[in-house]
Amino acid sequence: MAKDKQPHRSRFHKAKTEAQFARQATTTPQTASPAYRLAFQDTDFLLREDLRPVRFQLELLKPELLLDEAGIESTLVIYGSARIPEPGHADSLEAAATDDRQRDIARRLKAKAKYYDEARNLARLASQSPCDDMGCRHFVVCSGGGPSIMEAANRGAADEGRESIGLNIVLPHEQAPNRYVTPSLSFQFHYFALRKLHFLLRARAVAVFPGGFGTLDEMFELLTLIQTGKIKPIPVLLFGRKFWRRVIDFDALVDEGVISAPDLDLFTFVETADEAWAIIQNFYAKLEQT
Repeated sequence: MAKDKQPHRSRFHKAKTEAQFARQATTTPQTASPAYRLAFQDTDFLLREDLRPVRFQLELLKPELLLDEAGIESTLVIYGSARIPEPGHADSLEAAATDDRQRDIARRLKAKAKYYDEARNLARLASQSPCDDMGCRHFVVCSGGGPSIMEAANRGAADEGRESIGLNIVLPHEQAPNRYVTPSLSFQFHYFALRKLHFLLRARAVAVFPGGFGTLDEMFELLTLIQTGKIKPIPVLLFGRKFWRRVIDFDALVDEGVISAPDLDLFTFVETADEAWAIIQNFYAKLEQT
């Protein structure tokens, strides 16, 4: 009797089973044609220009479903350069320089190597966050999955024996996940837009370390979303006041009238992981009191 009460859809074969049936089909001119392939098994069909909306949906759904299944409720996102060296490797940059310009750049990168350690320490602190009463995990470290600051973030989580997320992107040159990303939480994206969406869907705080175009793109999109009320405010921590004040004249934006003075409160400059983590904790402690 119990079986009769099951939903009708449970009586159908699963797609995986149907796919196995399809592979067992007798070979004929008809079954050998690409037209006969099951649509969801036909890679050439899925890669057609007309199917871009479907690929968007798949790239949205796959990480979302797997993160849900992993019980990840919220994340700490860490943005930053792919070029800042680990402190132990910083001297090799200057040694490899062939002219004064390169030596000057190498010295500047070496001076920023401390942020590798700060990103790693912040990830350690976040990874100590306990599960909630439902068993869901919070402040799970999420990076772009690449080297340098991103590696430091995933490495800090690994130091604590905790899982972390890596959101890699397909690029014309090789871009592989760093070895500290949890394999089952290592995702690859074709579309930058979907990758950036997944960075923020679960973000409870974002730490932004010195970086280039990619870091700036991600940071300004986040600040725009908060400024325009598209997402609720979250702690946005900019590591390295000296760096950020040098590369972006935030006060000039206010003076020119293109942003308002209160917009400068959307982010906070910090120097250390301890300082950043205290700000995050205080933000949510105050939120719980309201």
